[in-house]
Amino acid sequence: MVLLQLDPFLNELTSMFEKSKEKGSVWVTLKRSSLKSKLQKRKLSAAGESIEYRCLIRATDAKKTISTWVGAKDHQRFQASYATILKAHMTALKKRERKDRKKSTEADKKESTSSTTTKPKKL
Repeated sequence: MVLLQLDPFLNELTSMFEKSKEKGSVWVTLKRSSLKSKLQKRKLSAAGESIEYRCLIRATDAKKTISTWVGAKDHQRFQASYATILKAHMTALKKRERKDRKKSTEADKKESTSSTTTKPKKL
């Protein structure tokens, strides 16, 4: 796993998406972390100091794994760049086929009314 700065991480993520355009997947995970062990967290909380949390972001395409840390002050800039990259590389997704609700409900109504009106008559 390679720990990168924000801009090189975004560049490498873009190249991962481009490589997996024809075949393959890219997995991106986000995790909250404080970079401290449990023991250090307990000492800081006992002393009354605040713990600074960061976001650990990992991306993998099954061959290569990259990661980066994002602090609170860089979060907005990273999120905007990340959203732009995702929008640009989501073209390979298949559109979902949806059934038209109005047509299906009208067809159901016609079937239910036609089955009740066509009763055999007694002679």
